Amino acid sequence: MVTTTKQANEHPLNEFIERLKTGRGLLVDTPQNVLEVVGILKSYGVVLDAYSNNLIYIAENQFLVFFPFFKYFNGEINFAKLIRHWWHDRINFEYAEYCMKAMLWHGGGGLDAYLDSEDFRLNAKAVIQAKFKNNPLILGINQLFPDFLIEQLRVSSYYSGLGQFWRVMADIFLSLSDLYDQGKIKSIPEVIEHIKAGLVADAGRPIVYTVKIREQVYDILPAKVGLTFLPDTAIPYVEAIFFRGTPFPGTVSYNAQAYQIPPDQGKFQYGALYADPLPIGGSGIPPTLLMQDMRHYIPDYLHAVYRRTRRGEDDLLVQICATFQKSMFCVTSAAIIGLMPYAGDTQDPSEQEANQVYLEKWLNRLQTSRLLDVNK
Repeated sequence: MVTTTKQANEHPLNEFIERLKTGRGLLVDTPQNVLEVVGILKSYGVVLDAYSNNLIYIAENQFLVFFPFFKYFNGEINFAKLIRHWWHDRINFEYAEYCMKAMLWHGGGGLDAYLDSEDFRLNAKAVIQAKFKNNPLILGINQLFPDFLIEQLRVSSYYSGLGQFWRVMADIFLSLSDLYDQGKIKSIPEVIEHIKAGLVADAGRPIVYTVKIREQVYDILPAKVGLTFLPDTAIPYVEAIFFRGTPFPGTVSYNAQAYQIPPDQGKFQYGALYADPLPIGGSGIPPTLLMQDMRHYIPDYLHAVYRRTRRGEDDLLVQICATFQKSMFCVTSAAIIGLMPYAGDTQDPSEQEANQVYLEKWLNRLQTSRLLDVNK
């Protein structure tokens, strides 16, 4: 391959740039890493399936409900399920909402842009009028605070958008596990290629959102807007959850004078690729909920690996988090490779340079991530 610029060889993470060009990804290829990544994504796929179903249920059935006490029940309410809910013998759907709120706050993509459009406001007003046409009190409050209910529908739109995104990702991860069990996935590059192929296959999948009120269907995210899976949910999700995230309470100072939270949203680096796994298990740390959910579904072959470690089951959530972080670098690799301007093995100098510039921008952002830690 032709060397494009002197600067290319001087980049501190140039090794990983070359790895991405050849499809090897950001995680070193070892049998142990393959086992861990596939095993944790199997568990994650099961959890995402539940998260997706609940988010879509909330969007379609709990929109404009001010006190949705039973939003986590998916419409199946009984005493036994209520007891399990109170006892926390359930999926922690609160983590799904945490991710949804992070996406809503950070924004980005066509979904975020459309929710600020006049077209969305008109659709939202039609839904509000239909929902509360027999409720003069709420309509009166809506006159006083005209943006309040519209903002609730923006939130509902993100419930639906994230639910539709996770529906695709759950299927990708579960099919990856099936192929591994069949002996068809044996390396990290094959893991990355499978995820990339899934992202590409559903890249143009429409993101739409409709609700039914008194047997009439109303569009909130209509098909004519042209929102699709990859640019309008997948990329904003990677940006908001993998890179930016939100600082966990108790782990950084919220004192503005300490400057531990940057004033520029774009400089946030609290996402999944940057988080230290050690606080997992602590009170108020949102990923603890996800790790707690995944621990119930990790395959036996991965659970056996955790049991053989020095602390065994004592730090299981931390071990799951560390493995999960490895898997997210694989997902990130698939996204970066899939969006690369030109083929990684191109011999055209101008295309090589374009790829180099593109990859350097990504690796510049990853310099303070746990990229080197997961590869030790």
